[in-house]
Amino acid sequence: MEFGWINIFGAAVVVLMLLPNIVYAIRSRGEENLCASRAMNLIEQIGRYACIVLMWLPLPVMKFGFASVAEMLLYLGGNAALLLAYWVVFMLHMKKRRAKLALAAAVLPACIFLMSGLLLRHWLLAAFSLVFAVGHIYVTQKNMEAAARAQR
Repeated sequence: MEFGWINIFGAAVVVLMLLPNIVYAIRSRGEENLCASRAMNLIEQIGRYACIVLMWLPLPVMKFGFASVAEMLLYLGGNAALLLAYWVVFMLHMKKRRAKLALAAAVLPACIFLMSGLLLRHWLLAAFSLVFAVGHIYVTQKNMEAAARAQR
């Protein structure tokens, strides 16, 4: 199966991943990023936006496809399961902020991007998913540490 030059399913996954982030941004207006590392913040943002675009636009491969039906089913089911886990973790984190939940909420999107990149054989997406993972996990960890210090 091929998706052609735009992956509508990948675009839908991105939109569904962004919804909890929009809710969080609205509820947490004025909350600052407490990570002091400009380099890690930049790495996180480069990885994030590259993954968002590459999930639905097959640059430079020109089309998305799977080697087998099993890979396609793993892609669809894996994305659905990881997305559901992300939403559950995000909702739990919104109720009571805990470092472990924040870390899980940082890891799950990177897993979605990585799994998608590997199954679609979109190596640029897979590479940027690792860039995003490093930056996002680091920034999330630093934000949670700073928030914990501020509460003491």
